[in-house]
Amino acid sequence: MTDSAHTNTPASPTTNNTLKTTSRPVSSSITHLIHPEKQVPQKFGSVQPAVYRASTVFFESTQAMRNRSWQDDYDYSYGLHGTPTTYALADRIAALEGGEYCILAPSGLSAISLVNFTFLQQGDEVWLPDNIYGPNKDLIRQLKTQFGIDYFLYDPLDASSFTPSSRAKLIWLEAAGSVTLEFPDLVSLVKKAQAANVLTVLDNTWGAGLAFCPFDFSEEHLSVDISVHALTKYPSGGADVLMGSIVTRQRNLHLAMLRTHALQGIGVGGDDAERIIRSLPSIQLRYAQQDNTTRQLANWLGQQDCFAQVLHPALPDAKGHAFWQQVCGESNRAAGLMSVLFKPEFSLQQVDAFCDALQLFKLGYSWGGPVSLVMPYQLEHMRQLGHHYEGVLVRFCIGLEAIDDLMADLQQALQNI
Repeated sequence: MTDSAHTNTPASPTTNNTLKTTSRPVSSSITHLIHPEKQVPQKFGSVQPAVYRASTVFFESTQAMRNRSWQDDYDYSYGLHGTPTTYALADRIAALEGGEYCILAPSGLSAISLVNFTFLQQGDEVWLPDNIYGPNKDLIRQLKTQFGIDYFLYDPLDASSFTPSSRAKLIWLEAAGSVTLEFPDLVSLVKKAQAANVLTVLDNTWGAGLAFCPFDFSEEHLSVDISVHALTKYPSGGADVLMGSIVTRQRNLHLAMLRTHALQGIGVGGDDAERIIRSLPSIQLRYAQQDNTTRQLANWLGQQDCFAQVLHPALPDAKGHAFWQQVCGESNRAAGLMSVLFKPEFSLQQVDAFCDALQLFKLGYSWGGPVSLVMPYQLEHMRQLGHHYEGVLVRFCIGLEAIDDLMADLQQALQNI
């Protein structure tokens, strides 16, 4: 046989896969366990990148240590600041969303908090959509109490309700809105904010970089300043990792947030980052299937007598449907979330009985994982502006189960009310 794999010819001493040995003044076998004489070659190709776990990071020399800067694209100075694994994930998320720079945080809410603490100061004015993610609103209320930051609510479907003063610093945008899923007039709101020199920050967890590009959307090719993303949802896909990201195309904004990131001691672990890296290649397939299943179920639920309305941006009668078409029409994507409003004659107890009777749908928060979820809400405690919804709302987060099985589960649960 002439196959080189079966010859007895020794490998060349210059090959990249040759073990390297070092000469160190070491006599104890215990020290050898910490400072091994043989260094395993690092040239190795595989589908998934290596996982780096580190608190201490070694410098090659004192000169390298003194010349490093926290502003470097890859600041290998301490594990909290980043490792090859976490930077690899950050680069992928920036590419997914069409941005240039990305910072990782331990959760979506942590990413939101980092933005607020970076840009808001005493006396500033921040604008929130009435359908904003609840914990973000709670955080802003706390900032108002502690630091004198004013906040105002606007109707995401009516850009004229956004009336920034000269103190306005930042506007939060959500597309689609939390729970009730109204799609905002993103085009008008962004243009109005830009004209007033107000920073635009989008919670892009629903869109996930797939429904639309936050840095190039609509026929006018508009862009937000910052996109925040709960990687816990679609990028993770397994309902077993907590993480968030902040993406921008503007280096000055990135550096401002990176400074806060360092001062607050925020970091993510390599193992969690690797889990999301591993899931990213399938994100588009998962998103498309969950989107398709959700639309079919939304149409079916709309035919059931007990529901007053099904809330989903792609439905023609949905609030903000025209704005969804304006921004997401090219992709025609709308995620895997929908909500239903029970008719007013159904009590909270009956709705709870429906939720408890579901077997495949599990009662729990979040979305984007393989298991379908359900959660009831009482909207009178969640909305302050004009969009009034009667009846108890139930939100569904669609997983990867077969649609016939999900439909059968919904059907049997409806029989309990």
